[in-house]
Amino acid sequence: MDFLEAYPDRCSAVALAAREGSIKHLKKLIKQGYSIDVPDNRGWMAIHEAAFQNTNECLKLLIQAAPSANYIRSKTFEGTCPLHLSASRGNLECAAVLLESGADPNELTNDATTPLFLAVENGHTNMIKLLLQHGANLNGSHCWSEWNSLHQAAFQSYPEILKLLLDEGADKESVDDFGITPLFIAAQYGKLECLRILISYGANVNCQAKDQATPLFIAAQEGNDKCVELLLAEGANPNLYCNEEEWQLPIHAAAQMGHSNILRTLILVTDRVCGSAEGKVSPVYSAIYSGQEDCLELLLKEGYSPDAQACPTFGCRSPMSLAFQKGSGLILILLRYGIKVLEMDLGLCLQHERFSLFRHFLRQDCKLPSQQHLAEFSEYAVNAGHKYREWLPSLLLAGFNPENLLCDKWIYSVSNDALNFLLEFTNWKRLPWNVEQILSSRKGTSMWVPCSHFEHIPSLSHLCRLEIRSLLTSVCLRSDQHIRQLPIPICLQDFLLYLDVLRSYSISEYWLKLGEVYEGSALPSCSNSERTEGKK
Repeated sequence: MDFLEAYPDRCSAVALAAREGSIKHLKKLIKQGYSIDVPDNRGWMAIHEAAFQNTNECLKLLIQAAPSANYIRSKTFEGTCPLHLSASRGNLECAAVLLESGADPNELTNDATTPLFLAVENGHTNMIKLLLQHGANLNGSHCWSEWNSLHQAAFQSYPEILKLLLDEGADKESVDDFGITPLFIAAQYGKLECLRILISYGANVNCQAKDQATPLFIAAQEGNDKCVELLLAEGANPNLYCNEEEWQLPIHAAAQMGHSNILRTLILVTDRVCGSAEGKVSPVYSAIYSGQEDCLELLLKEGYSPDAQACPTFGCRSPMSLAFQKGSGLILILLRYGIKVLEMDLGLCLQHERFSLFRHFLRQDCKLPSQQHLAEFSEYAVNAGHKYREWLPSLLLAGFNPENLLCDKWIYSVSNDALNFLLEFTNWKRLPWNVEQILSSRKGTSMWVPCSHFEHIPSLSHLCRLEIRSLLTSVCLRSDQHIRQLPIPICLQDFLLYLDVLRSYSISEYWLKLGEVYEGSALPSCSNSERTEGKK
């Protein structure tokens, strides 16, 4: 049954007469003994119809013929009494009749709404005055959310009604069930004139909701730049923490929601401690989290560090680790502003299959994975093993110890080619005992066919290659330039660069050149597989 729509076959003859304002027909029906308190499908009686349609004379007649004193307070199935209907419609004459006949100006509907709240909601100034004259409560809850009429006036942007209520003594600091004041509402919904009025009446610009949010925070979050400017001018504190963990500030809201104009304003007044102190969260993270490239660049341009503190709140050890999850444009911006590439970032490249970036990081002197990050890196390496041609050659040529990957998971997971390629960078006859056992086990299951030359002792030239490369630092091996400058024949330079091995595994030298020079205007080129992955 629909409680909002009136069904003609459910409406009594008396109610229809009241709805149409037919006073003669109504008198006739009452004289004939028709009941005036028969409800329709909504629970509406004749008195509700008269109050709603503003048929004043019919209303008076119904009150005179009332079967009981409570008739004037009869409620629909939604708990709406005649006064609620008159107040919501602005039917001043009917409301006056009801009030003078004993209607309660503070009657509540099923959702705890008062007649005053409905009058404010619909902008009926004279109705508000009438209800106040008859004792309507200004303060306290006026609806289910515990908003009162002052909240509603601010929300509906009725400046004159707001002033009227304040002049009549409405509590400017009244709060709803979430601890929100009328001023907070005005800031949240961008009701600038109402915000200005509430401030002029002394409302607290630094009030906080139950979740610690402030008017300045919510205005920054919603992009209400004029409200932000007004609040700051009137003493709103941009460094008042807006969550229980005490890290979130208005600047974080602006950065996360992409409101660059507001962010620019807040950068000037926010304490920079949030960008570096342990236990706090740099707004750089907020911008990255929502993929707000303009806001990220603005923060970095104004001095916030791309190497911000670790952020357990977002589950990230660095801004770069979060940027990997959000998009290449953010990574580009961080690189442009000089973020320090960490060894764990190499693992992130493998995790997200950003192989050109992996090669670029190696060229930028990123530390090779050490014991602290080796287990995590190995996990990513195993998962990226099927595309080893795009990253493993660069890693090994940069001086990474291949034995660090020769764990059982790698040996049993990767293809023949990947495993054989890795062994080319070792003295395969002097491997650790446990590695030999794992290799022997895999070979015994016919899952691995080693290269034929692995059955023999490595050549002297290969052993010399290993020895010479071990004498060079990892920094020297990041680029082929150092080896190319050695006073030896080109063929020996090629040999030290493993070009013979690369060719035998059909690995182009092109991969090794990618990322050698980083252009500030663009990321290193993506391989076909990376482009495909990016479209998924």
